[in-house]
Amino acid sequence: MKLKKLAALLLSGALAFTLMAGCGSEDSSSGAGSTAAESEESKEATDSKEEPTLEEKFNVKLIGRTYYSNGTLWLGMSGTGVEFTYTGDKVTINTVGNPAGMDNAARVAVYVNGERVEDKILLSDGKTFEIPGGGSEPVDVKFVKLSECAQSCCGITNIDPNGGTIEPVADKSRRIEIIGDSITCGYGVDAESEKETFSTMTEDCTKSYSIKTAKLLDADYSLFSISGYGIISGYTTSNKPVSEQTIPQYYNKLGYTWNTGFGTEKPENIDWDFSKFVPDVIVINLGTNDMSYTGGRAERQEEYKNGYIDFLKQVREKNPSARIFCTLGIMGTTLNSTMREAVEAYSAETGDTNITAFDFPQQNGAEDGLGADWHPSDTTHTKSAELLAAKIKEDMGW
Repeated sequence: MKLKKLAALLLSGALAFTLMAGCGSEDSSSGAGSTAAESEESKEATDSKEEPTLEEKFNVKLIGRTYYSNGTLWLGMSGTGVEFTYTGDKVTINTVGNPAGMDNAARVAVYVNGERVEDKILLSDGKTFEIPGGGSEPVDVKFVKLSECAQSCCGITNIDPNGGTIEPVADKSRRIEIIGDSITCGYGVDAESEKETFSTMTEDCTKSYSIKTAKLLDADYSLFSISGYGIISGYTTSNKPVSEQTIPQYYNKLGYTWNTGFGTEKPENIDWDFSKFVPDVIVINLGTNDMSYTGGRAERQEEYKNGYIDFLKQVREKNPSARIFCTLGIMGTTLNSTMREAVEAYSAETGDTNITAFDFPQQNGAEDGLGADWHPSDTTHTKSAELLAAKIKEDMGW
């Protein structure tokens, strides 16, 4: 049996040699004689070819903590997106969504020259947005994710100028990061009453005090916010803290989602590069959910205070030059004084005085209305933004 196999191998080798010799004997100038080597070189070139860079594929300005992978620009956190100047007749934006169901799917909007022209929910297959341009007159186009990361993410797979041109808009001279919870996300701001429960269809971060403040300051923004999350505990109806729902554990990441993430990747497993967005101002609005755990108990309020101090150190490590504004109160003021104590204790311990504590007044639902689950209305968000922007302008000299 071994001899038969050896003979077969020798015969096949001889035939292969004869065929190869015959292939190259007639016309060496055609390159046929080096076909094997060229094929190998071509294969190596294909294998080593890198995917287009972010700049090569999407010549746009990025908004918030975005992530580029395998040709798709992923959007997780509230307010993430792109903005660009388009010159031409029609620009096409192709997107992909998540299998999250209507109440949890990503809600997105498209703006042209500051006016919202599209407001859609993205399911698994995503959508294609065809946006008319101004011909030879440039228009500003902005694509923004209105809903938060926890429920679902979405991605931009292509932006086709259809023969026109795309250029990123210029950066603003001011930058602000806002860290918070459902209030910062704009939870339920589009709901008809406080009796409605959560749905991404009624969540709109652009109507939150967060982005309203950025607009009043004429600043680029980045949001890091998750509904129900706190400093030491997420929202709870029991006597125990929900320690897995806290912002500090995810702040150094792209975000968090319990649903489908960035394709095969999860935002909570991806480190955020803090050099990509260096804020002048950071706003921290955390404690509303902690209140459900701490209540009026002194020992639990002390836990919150110590956790807050630790988080301030974490934020400062990543943002050494930013002025930090700590605020609380829109949905309850129980922890406002503890938050202030934390800021004072942090400054005393570290010597860091580039920080300010600021109280929001509690919302007045009877006068200004309420969103879903007793969250702030658009009117309350507007009033809060005006107060916060005025405080920041005063402290920053803007």
